[in-house]
Amino acid sequence: MIRAIAMAMTANTISYPSFGLLAETKYSLKTRKRKSKFMNSISNSDLTLMSSFLDVGSYARMKCSSFKNRKQKNLSKLIVNELGGQYEEVFNDVKLALRNRFTKKAVRTVLYQLYEMNPPQYIWLHNFIAENDPEEGKLFLRNLAKENQDLAERVMITRLHLYGKWIKQCDHGEIYKEISDENLELMRERLLETIVWPADDKST
Repeated sequence: MIRAIAMAMTANTISYPSFGLLAETKYSLKTRKRKSKFMNSISNSDLTLMSSFLDVGSYARMKCSSFKNRKQKNLSKLIVNELGGQYEEVFNDVKLALRNRFTKKAVRTVLYQLYEMNPPQYIWLHNFIAENDPEEGKLFLRNLAKENQDLAERVMITRLHLYGKWIKQCDHGEIYKEISDENLELMRERLLETIVWPADDKST
């Protein structure tokens, strides 16, 4: 009886080898390989895994804080770009404003001269100025040259002459001092506006 049971067990093992130790060993090796690959993919990837065992509130706060940090960094870069100094020691906009200002001053000078010496030309230039702004500088002179070449050349020569006179009379040190004094005056006025003076005690 015992021999028959042993023979039957041996026959089962030989007939179905997939249920033996060899099959379990292969299965365990495959499982370990899959687990190791899965853990490596998790450690090497940048994806954030979310499961029901994680604290959803802490995860949301972490994401919100990281978004705020990125937003603040972008905002700080934007502020630096706007207020950190875009001139780079080149004041082309100031030069353009200066040329336009001298163009306007030259037009006024020529207009005053025409008022005394040539009234018809004065009227014509006055009407032209009403439709064209001398502050536009180059554009104004281009349009004036199309309508009246002589007056355009006169304004250009007058503009250059006025600028030459200004260069001789201009004192950069004095201008710097005027700007500094004006800054101090404005700061002093603002300080006086913010001071709370004590009320007068009429009982004493």
